[in-house]
Amino acid sequence: MTVRVVVADDQELVRAGFGMILDAHPDIEVVAEAGDGAQAVTAVREHRPDVLLLDIRMPVMDGIEAARVVCADSDCRVIMLTTFDLDDYVYDALRAGASGFLLKDVRRDDLVHAVRVVAAGESLLAPSVTTKLIAQFTSRVPAPPAAPPAERLAVLTPRERETLRMVARGLSNAEIAQAMVVSEHTVKTHVSNVLTKLGLRDRVQAVITAYETGLTVPGDPR
Repeated sequence: MTVRVVVADDQELVRAGFGMILDAHPDIEVVAEAGDGAQAVTAVREHRPDVLLLDIRMPVMDGIEAARVVCADSDCRVIMLTTFDLDDYVYDALRAGASGFLLKDVRRDDLVHAVRVVAAGESLLAPSVTTKLIAQFTSRVPAPPAAPPAERLAVLTPRERETLRMVARGLSNAEIAQAMVVSEHTVKTHVSNVLTKLGLRDRVQAVITAYETGLTVPGDPR
């Protein structure tokens, strides 16, 4: 199966460079390039790619808004292209539906791996990295009312809620299985149920939900 990719960046050399790297692999095809956020949205609608590589800072329509539109309108997975000095945008991009982040100076092997991982439906960030990242940015967001996580999380079984809490703390499926004394297959089922019941795209979105509902808070011990 070929992974179809759109590359969106306002720098032509960046687009061309990423395109050449990805097109060199038989299982990946760059179907379009875009020079601004609006073009990125149009390209996704026209070409229906599996993955959109999207710069956070884009003219006409910024990358975060473009990600929000793409994630709302399609099943396309979004990888944001960023640099360390754009940290203030990361939380908004995650909330918009981004499945992960890459630095623009990413190594070519890591770029190819990232596209494959996200196309397979996984989030790009390792669990431990996800935890640190989300904790940093959710600590800037007003704490939820003390009363519920209850309403939004009421659809989850106690085991599913505990699974979500462990995902948000950065545990891998193997670690969750060990803690809950169940098989990894059972954990995968719990995670899948959590995503389906809460209408979430991937593990990154699950972590955000756990923090926003107050199920876990920044600084919770692992």
